[in-house]
Amino acid sequence: MIHGLYAITDPQLTPDERLLPAARAALRGGARLLQYRDKTATPRQRENRAAQLRDLCHEFGALFIVNDDPALAARVHADGVHIGQSDGGLAAARDRLGEQRIIGVTCHGDARLVVQTEQAGADYLAMGRFFPSHTKPGAPAAQLEALRQACRQCHRPVVAIGGVNPDNAPQLIQAGAASVAVIHALFGHPDPADIEVAARRFSTLF
Repeated sequence: MIHGLYAITDPQLTPDERLLPAARAALRGGARLLQYRDKTATPRQRENRAAQLRDLCHEFGALFIVNDDPALAARVHADGVHIGQSDGGLAAARDRLGEQRIIGVTCHGDARLVVQTEQAGADYLAMGRFFPSHTKPGAPAAQLEALRQACRQCHRPVVAIGGVNPDNAPQLIQAGAASVAVIHALFGHPDPADIEVAARRFSTLF
């Protein structure tokens, strides 16, 4: 279920009227998951945009994930939520969303944390950043060997994130990543046609 290109929106790169055309282009190019990530919009804007993106993802047969807000994910009937590391975060999200929804958890570069978080009930584990990141330049670096170790030990899909582009993504896939999460290398293109081309380049790697 978690496999292929994982597109993540960014309010700086996909503001307001650009959001839906950019998301559509990524999905048309083959994105299999799309995460709505926006910490700046009002609650009403977030709910409206999330509902629109959910419908768009389902039109393309892709999964729609909400970033860091299980309540919003529940309200718009998203396919799941992605959360960071916090005490009780996974259990609380599971209580709110139930067993049928997807919960992904950030595990940074720690293979041991990946295994622990899988055992706690996460549906997929995200590791990174593996390369210099435009979105989170200060995030701690993760090593390819940690990704290999996590993929060997973990029975759930591992998603690699952080500065991923079509040239370096093959290293992550070869190390065992089921999916690569991409922000800037997709949505850094202002033209939706270029977003679609970039998405196709990623999609062909799988």
